[in-house]
Amino acid sequence: MDDRTLGKGRKYAPSPAAAAVVRSAVLLLSAVVFVGWLMMWAMLPTRAYSSTWAPKLAALTGFGKQGVRMTVYVFPVLFVYVVACVYLHLQQKGTDPDTQSRTSTRMAAWRRPVLVRGPLGIVTGIELAFLLMLVALLVWFYCAYISVEFSKLRVKPGEKLWQAELEKAARRLGTVGSLCCALLFLPVARGSALLPLVGLTSESSIKYHVWLGNMAMVFFTAHGFCYVFFWASTDQIHLMTKWARTRVSNVAGELALLCGLAMWATALPRIRRRMFELFYYAHHLYVPFIVFSALHMGVTVFCFVLPGVFLFAVDRCLRFLRSRARVRLVSSRLLPSGAVELNFAKSPCLRYNPTSTLFINVPCVSRLQWHPFSVTSSSSLEPDTLSVVVKNRGGWTRRLYETISSLPPSGGHLGVSVEGPYSPAAGFTPLLRHDSLVMVSGGIGITPFISVIRELVYQSGMAETASMPRLLLVCVFRTSAELDMLDLLVPGAGGLYGTPRLDLRIEAFVTSGSEPRAGNDAHKRPCQQVWYKPWPSDAPVSPALGSNGWLWLGAVVSSSFAAFLALVAALQRFYIYPVDRDTNHVYPWAARTMLNLLFLGVSVAGVSGAAFLWNKRRSAEEGKKIKSVDGPTPGMSPVSLLHWAGGGGVERELESLPTQPLAQATNVHFGHRPDLKRMLLGIHDENVGVMASGPSGMLEEVATICSCELASNLHFQSISFTW
Repeated sequence: MDDRTLGKGRKYAPSPAAAAVVRSAVLLLSAVVFVGWLMMWAMLPTRAYSSTWAPKLAALTGFGKQGVRMTVYVFPVLFVYVVACVYLHLQQKGTDPDTQSRTSTRMAAWRRPVLVRGPLGIVTGIELAFLLMLVALLVWFYCAYISVEFSKLRVKPGEKLWQAELEKAARRLGTVGSLCCALLFLPVARGSALLPLVGLTSESSIKYHVWLGNMAMVFFTAHGFCYVFFWASTDQIHLMTKWARTRVSNVAGELALLCGLAMWATALPRIRRRMFELFYYAHHLYVPFIVFSALHMGVTVFCFVLPGVFLFAVDRCLRFLRSRARVRLVSSRLLPSGAVELNFAKSPCLRYNPTSTLFINVPCVSRLQWHPFSVTSSSSLEPDTLSVVVKNRGGWTRRLYETISSLPPSGGHLGVSVEGPYSPAAGFTPLLRHDSLVMVSGGIGITPFISVIRELVYQSGMAETASMPRLLLVCVFRTSAELDMLDLLVPGAGGLYGTPRLDLRIEAFVTSGSEPRAGNDAHKRPCQQVWYKPWPSDAPVSPALGSNGWLWLGAVVSSSFAAFLALVAALQRFYIYPVDRDTNHVYPWAARTMLNLLFLGVSVAGVSGAAFLWNKRRSAEEGKKIKSVDGPTPGMSPVSLLHWAGGGGVERELESLPTQPLAQATNVHFGHRPDLKRMLLGIHDENVGVMASGPSGMLEEVATICSCELASNLHFQSISFTW
């Protein structure tokens, strides 16, 4: 018998092939349920649904229209979510690289950029296909509703035909907006299981939230203005101030629209870039937007958007609980270029993949502001440390840099809270399937690739790793001082020694100025190291729900929804039904809606809080076993990488460094930008992965090159880096 035999003292461990079959079955089940959910949306405006399906489902559930919509439009999404948690848990416990490689190869053609320059940004083939399908669903949804509504249209006394048609058209514009709103909150739940299920991260999915938000606000704005025009044309403008007892509340709808317009206006690209804090604080209007939207729609219609709101509420509650704790900041490193590296202690059970994102809050700088940063460490290479690099280029980052600079070199303290890290689900496996891997960065955009290279350094030393791709890092900096970022590529302990299979070449370009003179020592300023004295309340960065976080998250979602259903059923059966008798014309809509929202909040907060506190206690016991880090920070190179060879010329190879192999692999070019087209198209390997991180112009340039006919061997991936 082998080790998989179930016997005394042994645990059953399924083979990689069996685990892959189970994961494929779970993924297929999720896809079938999700497609069925979309089909129910497509059937909603039809006569078959309203006259046949809905009455039968109402009789089956026994809770009227609310029960039908809970069953058809809420339960499938939550079911897919829980199944996704199980899938990610299985993937986390055992990964089959061959299966992931085959899947990635099949999808490579769909992931090529097809739209590069435009209002949508960089759009891949699969993104464009899903966007077109969503637009087709919205068009069908509206046209089918209008066809049914107009076929049974009745003109009231004093109204004209076009006015009656306008009222019906305006109403269904709001219904189409609800369909967009049903998907609106799914991409912004940072810890959601749905995002990694489809290979997305919290940062890369923001653009889908933007697309859905724009579409929803177009429909809601048209819905509101059409009704205002209808009321004005029929001398019923007084209805704008009406709050009906058992009907749609117009005042609540107008307040929701005003909140939505405020968020929409401040989210415009020009305003968001120039006045980010205005955008950030204005977006907190989503809370009154949800409340007033629910009061306007009524609880029955609000069930359409309940899945996204519910999952977002669970995610937001867990994030809030986690953000209350202070984490243990071990040390900081102030680089001459104005960047600062923050090194946190972390629990060994916290695993994350390259290109992860960590949100940081420093109360002494700002109690309210949270900022995302790319993680530069590798959980495989550095199991007890988590690092990020912050560039001094804005108000918040400048104040952070000044605060750290003013602290004593040892014995100080800086209170920090974190959220995350949030990781892509694919991990390093897709990187290994390439013959060559090209990483193009601009400025601080190099930070995601630091974690990639460190992970590949670790993998190159593993005996089970069959082959390693050839690595080319093309990094563009504005000044020569920023070249100190290259010191962070590989931890100083060992450098590239012991990794003979890692074929790394670095091409660094400094666009402004010329090569520093031999006698100029400004670029050789040493880094300033700051060590911190931890407080007893500081804890290592650890998973919010423990090492089995995905299973815990699935349990939290299912348990909190079950508690919510139990509370709503008790309210409906013992309080509302004796008064209303399921007519929806007696019991006030506003009171019923607010009670449902209250039960939603109580169930989510209660279950999430209990799960978090249970895992927090276990993490605290584990944290006591983790010793404080006492010694040089991993990745600290005692001598800067910025030592230049003497002599003339624009192009230099670095030498005389402690990490000699890294120096020998690095060439620095001054006074010009890289010819990316020549460099990328000059790679003739069959399978070349191209990753880009930096300003939008650079991303568009790389995506344009990878989308041309001559670049069939290039597979592009845009990294949403953060600093």
